[in-house]
Formats: sequence, C-alpha cells, structure tokens
Amino acid sequence: MRSPQPRKQFAQHWLRSDKALNQIVAAAELSSSESPEGDRSASRVLEIGPGTGILTRRLLPLAQSVVAVEIDRDLCQLLAKQLGKVNHFLLLQGDFLSFDLDAQLAPFPAFQHPNKVVANIPYNITGPILEKLLGTIAQPAAKPFDSIVLLVQKEVAQRLYAKPGTKHFGALTVRVQYLAECELICIVPAGAFYPPPKVDSAVVRLRPRLIEPPAQNPKHLENLVKLGFAEKRKMLRNNLKSVVERDRLTQILEQLEVNPQARAEDLGLTQWVALSNLLKPND
Repeated sequence: MRSPQPRKQFAQHWLRSDKALNQIVAAAELSSSESPEGDRSASRVLEIGPGTGILTRRLLPLAQSVVAVEIDRDLCQLLAKQLGKVNHFLLLQGDFLSFDLDAQLAPFPAFQHPNKVVANIPYNITGPILEKLLGTIAQPAAKPFDSIVLLVQKEVAQRLYAKPGTKHFGALTVRVQYLAECELICIVPAGAFYPPPKVDSAVVRLRPRLIEPPAQNPKHLENLVKLGFAEKRKMLRNNLKSVVERDRLTQILEQLEVNPQARAEDLGLTQWVALSNLLKPND
C-alpha cells in the first residue's frame, strides 16, 4: 500500500518532532494499571485523528487501552494493517463530531468510558471538538474526562490559558475555564510538522472540574459572556445595555470592585460568575 499523503480537506498536518511527541505523552500522565493505593486509575485513552499512528504507537505501551477515531478511510486502512492485531487498540472510522461515542463503544466493553484524551486535532474544528469534550457552561459534559491533552494552534492555546486583562482573554477563555483548569505544556514550531502549517502550535492540558461557586443560572452566564465579548473594544456597559440598565450595571460592577468603565476582558472568571449571579435575567 502506498504511503498516504496529508489531505488539505481534513486539515492534516502530521507531527514529526520526537521532542514534542514525548512532551505530549508525558503531559498525559498515563498508566496501564490501577494504583494499588487506589489513587490512580488505569488510562483508557481516546485519540482523535491518529493520522499515521506516530502518537498512537507511543500511547499504546503506556495505556490500558486506546480508542482512535479517524475520518480518513485511507489512514484507517493503514492503521488497521499496522496496529489491527494489538488487542488493547480499537480503531473507529468516522467524523468524531458526529459520533455518539458511548453507542460506538457499546459492543466493546474493554474500551468503554475512556478517561483521558490525547490528540493532535485539526485546527479548523478546535472549537467544536472542545465543546464536544467539555460541554458548555449551560450543559457541561455528563461524564468528564480526567484530563485532555491537545495539540492546537498557538493562538488558540493562548486564549485557553489567558489571564484577565490580557489581549487573548475572551469568550472562549471564560467558557473553557469555567469547565476546566487549563495549562500550557509547550510551544511546537511549524517546522515540527509535515506539511508545516502557517502558524506555530502549542500543547495544552485541560483538567475538567466544577467551578466553585457555580453560576446560579448557567444559561444566563453563557448569554452574558456572549454579549459581553460581542465587541471587545467597547466597554461592558455598552455591550450589555440590551439586558441591564447602565446605572444598575455600574452599581453591580462597583459592588464587585470592578471599574465601571471595564471591558469584558478585564473581568476574571469568578467575577463573571458573580456578575451573572447578581444580574438576574430581565433585571
């Protein structure tokens, strides 16, 4: 079988850097067995877009099981030929975004309920993949993963772990940080891929968790964040004028010790939650 080539339609850029691959695997903190003390579970890995399997081969010796979801039929044939006899590897062909993973894994008890995600994902669908893995503010994932290690576009990574008041802090930051702790693992230069993308990349690790205190009305918080960041150059009181009177918002911001002239990116996650809790719908 002729070696498959990266396809532009699937936004395929294959990582070739041993250093970056090693950092991804280390960040996943994999274990092939349960801890005798009961403080560590065996790693059941979900890999999205395994490509030629270069990362998959590094995951298999360290994990109890690996489920890989690949949309490219040619790559599936290659992976099936090379790894099909590995008994703790399961390959599923299809579009991860349209998958009902629980239903797909139902016939395979040994692979059910993956607890970690490790993947080099297509940059053009990073947002939808994050939402599928984490859920939304209004509807978090019912069965959160222990950890999610992703190779993403550097600019997206910067938005995921951004701090309030910085240029990268935005609606995506609030939505993701409400659902998970996010940290930067490493920067990966474009030259580490074949073919090289036009931008640098980064490895991030997300640890899903529940924010404390939570939003009393998560759907309301989700709507406020969307409105608040709709026009980043405008002050928050202008972006939220459709849902709260200016004087009322000024009063609430002062109560939260926030400058009434603040923009959306000036509020940290806990301040957004507090704002949502104080600013009732139709207030």
